[in-house]
Amino acid sequence: MATKLALSLSMLVCLSSLIFIHVYGDNFNHFNDKNVGDHSQVTGQHHHESSTTHFFERMRKMQVLKASFLRRDLAANSSISAPPGPAPQPPPLQGKSGPRVYRATSYGADPTGKSDSTEALLRAISDAFNGPSEGSLMGGINNLGGAQIHLEGGNYMISKPLRLPAAGAGNLLIHGGTLRASDNFPTDGYLIDLSASSSSLYIYEYITLKDLMLDSNFRGGGISVVKSLRTSIDNCYITHFTTNGIFVQSGHETYIRNSFLGQHITAGGDRGERNFSGTAINLMGNDNAVTDVVIFSANIGIMVSGQANTLSGVHCYNKATGFGGTGIYLKLPNLTQTRIVNSYMDYTGIVAEDPVQLHISSSFFLGDAHILLKSINGVAKGVNIVDNMFSGSNKGVEIVQLDQSNGPFKEIDQVVVDRNNVRGMSLKATVGRGSVQGNGTSWTVDFSPLLLFPDLIKHVQYSLSATGTAFPNHALRNVSGNRVVIESNVVVPASVFVTVDQGVLTS
Repeated sequence: MATKLALSLSMLVCLSSLIFIHVYGDNFNHFNDKNVGDHSQVTGQHHHESSTTHFFERMRKMQVLKASFLRRDLAANSSISAPPGPAPQPPPLQGKSGPRVYRATSYGADPTGKSDSTEALLRAISDAFNGPSEGSLMGGINNLGGAQIHLEGGNYMISKPLRLPAAGAGNLLIHGGTLRASDNFPTDGYLIDLSASSSSLYIYEYITLKDLMLDSNFRGGGISVVKSLRTSIDNCYITHFTTNGIFVQSGHETYIRNSFLGQHITAGGDRGERNFSGTAINLMGNDNAVTDVVIFSANIGIMVSGQANTLSGVHCYNKATGFGGTGIYLKLPNLTQTRIVNSYMDYTGIVAEDPVQLHISSSFFLGDAHILLKSINGVAKGVNIVDNMFSGSNKGVEIVQLDQSNGPFKEIDQVVVDRNNVRGMSLKATVGRGSVQGNGTSWTVDFSPLLLFPDLIKHVQYSLSATGTAFPNHALRNVSGNRVVIESNVVVPASVFVTVDQGVLTS
């Protein structure tokens, strides 16, 4: 538009110049004609006066025409030529062709955080929900067409949760600013609350919370997601919570990624670490994913009590195990179905109750951090703890431990703890390999320091290699106490090689 305006002005200037030259040239010839006689001189005065009058009249008309063009072009391009005003933009039009960005300051929200912005932000959310709809997503959930609640980089104080309306809706983005709880914010509330009461199976779908800092001010939690489908929490920083940083219940497919959560803002070695409380992420739903997330302070990093969840690229250095903290707690006896991969457990470990279909691999455990399998009903089935790295303080801490205070593990099938490398900790496994040499009729290979489950060997393979001329008969005689005993019928010098497995599937 700026280029078009400049071009129009240039053309007008050139046009007026050409007309001026043309008119002035005509009169100039009349004034300087050397071939006119006396009669011409007599009449020339009258001709000169009329030409001059005609010239100025034409110039006046051209100036009026030029001014009218300028006014029209300037009006059409006022958004370019006029400097931007400081006043906030009005709320977006609600017509289908209107914009769908609902700016916080347009509703009177205070981006400085000095005054309460709760009602202003709730009005913006309400307008977005009542805006244009592009049909439905899941049944009963209106498609808001990608509407945005834009916080415009402001810091907003709120005194009650920003609860989304109960009317089912989706395809909405809330982003770009900071929300901070006031000193009278309810202690059981969440800054952003997707948990309206409804009889529907799902209330919200495809709600995205992005580029937000949420400060709970030690009053309640950060985000609540209940009965929501395909929710994204992306690039958020959630701090000063006392309950949960993020709470997920029912629904499924909530994706939490590229985010940072901590009750206290610290980078480790905090003097108040013993007093860390709360849970950073509480997953009480199915089919969710936590990826590339750092949890730097909380009593429990991630609590999982829903099925089929995936945790990947998680770095937990919340309250250390030595102070009573837990990095990841799988509280779902018999139905774990959780995958934990490529994660970093930093002085804080993993607890799994009655694990069934649990996979932990390619992760790093530092500072005596370990995995604890806790017996509730004595079940451990389909567990893979493989290809991890453990680094400790040379205090003999076992990399995988059992809590059988509620009773021993009795149903053990397809449990594989193997191929882990260890430094400064005690290796534990469900697969063992050993050998012994001697001259006699009995050979014993003791696997009790290695094997995870006490007094449990389900499968043995061995070979006996004898020297000399004797050809003895030999057999497996005993596996009690995780000790394998091989005996022969005659004295013979021999080497015995043994492989045992505690986790072989039983029919």
